[in-house]
Amino acid sequence: MKERTMTYAGHSAVFIQCAGKRIAIDPWLKGNPLCPPALLNPGPLDLIVLTHGHSDHAGDAVRVAQQSGARLAATYELAMIMIAEGLPSERVIPMNKGGSTSVGELTVRLTHALHSSSYDAAHGTLYAGEACGVLLSFDSWCVYHAGDTALFSDMKLLGEIYKPDVALLPIGDHFTMGPLEAARAASFVGCSYAVPIHYKTFGLLTGTFAEFSAECATLGIEALEIAPGESHQF
Repeated sequence: MKERTMTYAGHSAVFIQCAGKRIAIDPWLKGNPLCPPALLNPGPLDLIVLTHGHSDHAGDAVRVAQQSGARLAATYELAMIMIAEGLPSERVIPMNKGGSTSVGELTVRLTHALHSSSYDAAHGTLYAGEACGVLLSFDSWCVYHAGDTALFSDMKLLGEIYKPDVALLPIGDHFTMGPLEAARAASFVGCSYAVPIHYKTFGLLTGTFAEFSAECATLGIEALEIAPGESHQF
């Protein structure tokens, strides 16, 4: 069986091992109150993908990229910021929504998301392009990381075209979808497993797994909770 392993580091940070590659999405580790100490320095990575520039997603990306040796993919504006923050340009992959790039046998796509995006640099807050979601595809297996987003009906198209097996969906409410909308998003994309992210980290994020699981159950979707530091093999 081909390896398809996901490790959750808390908040929206995940590591995915597949196609002989180790990928990190939004690896906010240092400063993340949910990140286990063992994952603060995750070791070698092939690629980091950022959904947007907010500090709880991209704030640790330069450090992780430098320590792990990873290349980094992000929307064009955020990619340019990463270069300005010290990453060598040859290790940065500027992208935009609707586009794709390949890392070995793995295909990375950036998708639409409904959210804002900025980056807190030493000299002020910078515009960081538009927020996005991420699709990782290998053979017939596909993972959808929605990033920070509100619910939008075009998620149905992602389901029709890419057929994600796993959807990582923000459920915390306040800044993103809550459990009700996230469950509907899982229904739109037609995933086999709906994994909650962007919850429990701060008091403002009030959405719970119990609420999300109950909403998913009414739609016939399996909600899967992965605790920070735990891995799940698909």
